[in-house]
Amino acid sequence: MVHPTLVEKLREQVGHELSASHQYMAVATYFANLSLDGWAQLFFEQSDEERGHARKIIDFLHDAGHTARYDQISAASVTYDSALEVLETCLSWEKLVTKQFQDMAKLCMNEGDFTTFQFIQWFISEQVEEERKLQDLIALVSSGINLFHAQALLPKEG
Repeated sequence: MVHPTLVEKLREQVGHELSASHQYMAVATYFANLSLDGWAQLFFEQSDEERGHARKIIDFLHDAGHTARYDQISAASVTYDSALEVLETCLSWEKLVTKQFQDMAKLCMNEGDFTTFQFIQWFISEQVEEERKLQDLIALVSSGINLFHAQALLPKEG
């Protein structure tokens, strides 16, 4: 049902999603260390969301009769020069994830794996939201607003 090449790509993506969770946990820690609890909460929630994405892929692989793989996760930095640098770094991560899912979608079409293609579409739509949210946060910080005051303007999850 799932093309073997795509099984491998999805297994790799589980590792990417878990790494993203780890990275966002570090970003939350960066903000928490600055006593910016609203910013920290936003990125703790983002970390949880990324872990949920990994779980979604794990469940799909399991349902298709395959086993997920958990690769080693590298260390994540809690040190940045500015909030803007943090957000721009996060946006670059999300753009990479978008490309990973788009590449998988192309592979699905090339291999005629329409089941996995349909599954991947959810992630591609999710990436539009993820990139937009970070672009909005970059615009907020770039406006020069005080980060403590900006917390009232942060998106609320749930």
